[in-house]
Amino acid sequence: MTRFVFLTFDGLSRGAIYAAVALSLVVIWRGTRIVNFAQGAMAMVTAFLAFSVLSATGSWTLGLLVALVAGLALGAAVERGLMRRVAGGPELNAVIVALGLLIVLEAGAGMVYGNAFRGFPTPVGRNAYRVGSLAILSPYDLLTLGAVLVVMVAASVLFLRTPTGLRMRASAFAPEVARLLGVRVGRTLTLSWALAALVGSLAGVLVSPTVFLFPNNMDGVFVAGFTAAVVGGLDSLPGAVLGGIVTGLVLSYAGGYLGSDLTDVAALALLVVVLLTRPAGLLARTRGRVV
Repeated sequence: MTRFVFLTFDGLSRGAIYAAVALSLVVIWRGTRIVNFAQGAMAMVTAFLAFSVLSATGSWTLGLLVALVAGLALGAAVERGLMRRVAGGPELNAVIVALGLLIVLEAGAGMVYGNAFRGFPTPVGRNAYRVGSLAILSPYDLLTLGAVLVVMVAASVLFLRTPTGLRMRASAFAPEVARLLGVRVGRTLTLSWALAALVGSLAGVLVSPTVFLFPNNMDGVFVAGFTAAVVGGLDSLPGAVLGGIVTGLVLSYAGGYLGSDLTDVAALALLVVVLLTRPAGLLARTRGRVV
């Protein structure tokens, strides 16, 4: 029983990180209908910038702010400089461009920062609270969960309760109709990429203390985050959080009871089961979506 409780809280801690990555993927999907496979690499770059600022100033908060601003700028630059060039073509073009960007960013980070593993400090403690002999969540885990929930609520309000969110959804689903209605689709898509990169930057900073910081540190986390997004539903922001928690728990139980070598298999099995039973995700209520 003690082991089960430990693995459960460990899964919740992991799930919060996966949920943060999943949220960034859902934001970009809802705003552009593109799965950005370079999202993890973009988050890694902004995490390195945060680390540089933190090392120079000693301020974790300033490092986070720099990462978020850099994420906004990087997302906008990627949309304007790369994705806009392949807009209107086959959907596979955007996927290939994103994969190419992933390789370039990871190689560039390796040349600038090297491939050494770097510890990333946290603003609060990582020692878990204890109830008797049981270790539960740490202050940093609670901070991560709180940040994820705030992002989910803010993004939900943006997409469902504001004119800007309506324009973003319209630009993603029917850009020609949106243009006829006066929506500046190009600027709206740029905003979608910038906001998704901002959320990804937050995820990169939050995950770096748990996996160390190096050019490929987000690869495995991105895979788990993508699994979480699909499990919860790529159109659902609450689904991203639920998918992150479910994915974290499944991987924690698999690693604890079956061995760490089978965690990747467990993630694949979870993905296959959900796609076979709920292809649109756990929280999907309709097969189609109306803007």
